Amino acid sequence: QVQLVESGGGLVQPGGSLRLSCVASGNISSVYSMAWYRQVTGKQREFVAQANKAGSLTYIDFVKGRFTISRDNVKNTVSLQMNDLNPEYTATYYCKAVPFPGAYYWGEGTLVTVSS
Repeated sequence: QVQLVESGGGLVQPGGSLRLSCVASGNISSVYSMAWYRQVTGKQREFVAQANKAGSLTYIDFVKGRFTISRDNVKNTVSLQMNDLNPEYTATYYCKAVPFPGAYYWGEGTLVTVSS
C-alpha cells in the first residue's frame, strides 16, 4: 500500500506561483504513474498532469505552459510547480499513485486558492 501526503497549498494572489509536493510512503521508482488531479467545489475530480516511470510527462491543455510536474524517485516525491496562477486554478489538488494499471492510491489533497 502507498500512502501519499500532499503539501504546499495555500492562498496566492493572481499571477503568483505555488509549488505542491507529494511524498510517498514507499519507493516510487517502480510506480507506473504519479499524477496530480484537481477538484473544484461542486465538480468532478479531473486530471492535471502525470509523470510515468519512463519519464514521459503529460498535461491537460489548460495547464500547459504554466505547470510543471517533476518526479524524484530517490526522494519518493512528485511535485507540481504552478506559475502565473489565476482564480480558475482554485481547487483542491490531489496526488495519485498508480503502481500498476488497475491499482491506485490517493492523497488527502491540498487546497489552492487564487484570490486578491
